[in-house]
Amino acid sequence: MQHNSRYGKRGVSATKTEVHNAIKNIDKGLFPKAFCKIIPDVLGNDTGYYNIMHADGAGTKASLAYIYWRETGDLSVWRGIAHDALIMNIDDLICVGATNNILISSTIGRNKYLIPGDIIREIIEGTNDTVKKLSEYGINCIFTGGETADIGDLTRTIVVDSTVTTRLQKEHLIDNAKIQDGDVIVGLSSSGQAIYETKYNSGIGSNGLTSARHDVLANIYAQKYPESFDHSVPADLIYSGSYKLTDKTPFENINIGQLLLSPTRTYAPAIIKILKELRSEIHGMIHCSGGAQTKIMKFVSNMHIVKDNMFEIPWLFQIIQQQSNSGWSEMYQVFNMGHRFEICVKPQYANQIIDIARMFNIESKIIGYCQKADTNKLTVKIPQGVFEYY
Repeated sequence: MQHNSRYGKRGVSATKTEVHNAIKNIDKGLFPKAFCKIIPDVLGNDTGYYNIMHADGAGTKASLAYIYWRETGDLSVWRGIAHDALIMNIDDLICVGATNNILISSTIGRNKYLIPGDIIREIIEGTNDTVKKLSEYGINCIFTGGETADIGDLTRTIVVDSTVTTRLQKEHLIDNAKIQDGDVIVGLSSSGQAIYETKYNSGIGSNGLTSARHDVLANIYAQKYPESFDHSVPADLIYSGSYKLTDKTPFENINIGQLLLSPTRTYAPAIIKILKELRSEIHGMIHCSGGAQTKIMKFVSNMHIVKDNMFEIPWLFQIIQQQSNSGWSEMYQVFNMGHRFEICVKPQYANQIIDIARMFNIESKIIGYCQKADTNKLTVKIPQGVFEYY
């Protein structure tokens, strides 16, 4: 992502080039192309297992929750933020085949003068809610507690993160190094309403929210909540949209703020069943989080990834593009644009995956394919044009 993009000018990055340069000499574990770092089983000292520890969070979605709570008094949005912080980890873990006995630690950093104890309670109870819901689908998680720090000198409002740890049987590992020439990519939709979701999900997830909220929401929120944004960002990029949080949308009883705050969809229930039937046939799985549709590029070598059958763009992403006038190339690098999970398999297994996803009311389809090449390249073909990434 170039710094002259709207996303880059806001101090965020889809590529995280500086971060990757900082860690380029750090050991990448036993399987460098695996979606999570895999290390020997130092916890159990069992040669039949690997260890995984992973960290992620809700990101700047928490700032959006803050202004929504301040505007409406609705504390329940914080349970959604707790859900986001956990699912961003869980859905990374399932990419390597880890789906059970997951230890969870929550980390909250807050400005005590702006974030009262009621919010902390909602976040902790929200984590428990998500853990219970996951257990209903066979994903055993144990909430081990965590840390809440009052760091008003560092944090304008609140940061909500979590860390997960698990052991994985060696024969259960999914390593993206197996992605090969001729594989098709099955994409699982990010929007709609899965059977375990209580209402329509916009598909936004927990990536690109810095741009989403500033491009869609009106400048009135800059004046009312100066603590909700970075003041070093150019003024014309701060809450530069035309919508108010409570404005109606085409979706019944869901306003624009709630649409932006749609809880990050977890694919874990569907993936558990897919793994049960097809684990040995799966060559790779990608959680399209940071980097969005370009994420897969980090986990393949000498491969041309062609995505030529993308999902219809969900309504919220259309609004973001219209409000920001961002280029489509940037949109597909910042936002998932319709699907947030990818499974790479031989063509003959695609329909089985699609059928399983349908059981959970998750739309899925073959969105592209993998082709051997001299270097890594991604081509996204949509009605608005053809876009290439290297």
